[in-house]
Amino acid sequence: MKHEYTTKLKGRLVLTDAYHADESLQTEKSLYRFIWVREGNITLEIDHQEVPLAKNEVISLTNLQHLEFKSIDGEYLTLLFNGNFYCIYGNDHEVSCSGFLFNGSSNVIRFILDEEEQKILNEIVEALKREFTVSDSLQEEMLRIQLKRFIIQATRIARRRLNITQEKEYTFEVIRQFYILVDTHFREKKQVQDYADLLHKSPKTLSNIFSTCKLPSPLRVIHERVEAEAKRLLLYSTKSSKEIADLLGFEDQSSFSRFFKNMTGQSTVQFRNEAEGKN
Repeated sequence: MKHEYTTKLKGRLVLTDAYHADESLQTEKSLYRFIWVREGNITLEIDHQEVPLAKNEVISLTNLQHLEFKSIDGEYLTLLFNGNFYCIYGNDHEVSCSGFLFNGSSNVIRFILDEEEQKILNEIVEALKREFTVSDSLQEEMLRIQLKRFIIQATRIARRRLNITQEKEYTFEVIRQFYILVDTHFREKKQVQDYADLLHKSPKTLSNIFSTCKLPSPLRVIHERVEAEAKRLLLYSTKSSKEIADLLGFEDQSSFSRFFKNMTGQSTVQFRNEAEGKN
């Protein structure tokens, strides 16, 4: 099963149960993805890390995260869209998923649905299927509405799993905005003070907020985002360490090499060779 809609401005929305077998979709580098295991289990490789998913588990991935299917022992659905169809950054006030469901680190959001949540998301999927068969001037906006419903419900479910109550709303929003800013500026801004200034907070306040929520420190979040990008460039490009150091805003190759060794315990050469040996 595959339903697809493309706009005149190259917006794309796809619902499929065979993403793994669709080379054109897998090679499209602009797609955000929800994967929902409906029966059995599947194993994915995300940024070169194996991620097993069980029945009724949902995972959200950005266009930055590299995905491969390692094994499929069941059934799953994938909902895919690009920024031309629905921009999660420009419409952040509508869905509040940027920096939360979707961020550039390798730490992906995943959750298992209870019965009521399954029912809610399944109703949206069925509404999407119906709208894909309609052909009139309202189809595009109706499909966009159903996509927004899915994103909002997934955001609500993920927030419940993290126990984001109304009392914690402000704290959650600061953390989410921090992740958005890190995704945007990690190449040129690598100090907590940089982001504290953008958020009009002190570094200590930010550290306390992250500590209260039992999250890695703000500095660790920045470093993990840089690390994730470095690994992707080493794994999926032919760029040299010097070129990567320049792209990631390091003063020179040696400072990048020290950073990478401190984060991973390996040199860039060891990391690349080990990855190539596994393929």
